[in-house]
Amino acid sequence: MEISDLLSPEAVIPSLKATSKKQALQEIAKHAAELTGLHERAIFDTLLERERLGTTGVGNGIAIPHGKLPQLDRLHGLFARLERPIDFDSIDEQPVDLLFLLLAPETAGADHLKALARISRLLRDRSICEKLRGTDSAEGLYALLTQHEANAAA
Repeated sequence: MEISDLLSPEAVIPSLKATSKKQALQEIAKHAAELTGLHERAIFDTLLERERLGTTGVGNGIAIPHGKLPQLDRLHGLFARLERPIDFDSIDEQPVDLLFLLLAPETAGADHLKALARISRLLRDRSICEKLRGTDSAEGLYALLTQHEANAAA
């Protein structure tokens, strides 16, 4: 499972405007609806329900909101760099400025977990996160998110 299997260049938002966790989830749900063809409200409700189980703010300014939707036929990712860090109830109580949304079919099972692990591994790399925070273009962000795959394959 590679990041490029989850993420298309159109699914990268270089400067997301949001002042709260709820607003950030609404905004990424809106963008995800355009990418998947699903209803924005269904995506938002799924993300909110997952957040009620426990925060997806994993620390170091990163959140990985995720959920399963029966209408999906494959995994979908969306990456957003927030204009300003926001409180996300993260486990380390630090504000979040990097979001990686993962949406999966209800039948995804292990693929969903593998994708979450892959995203988590990528975003645990502090040098990658520093570069993501210093990049303003969607193309640059996409290249950073997917560059390790080319390096690992070489």
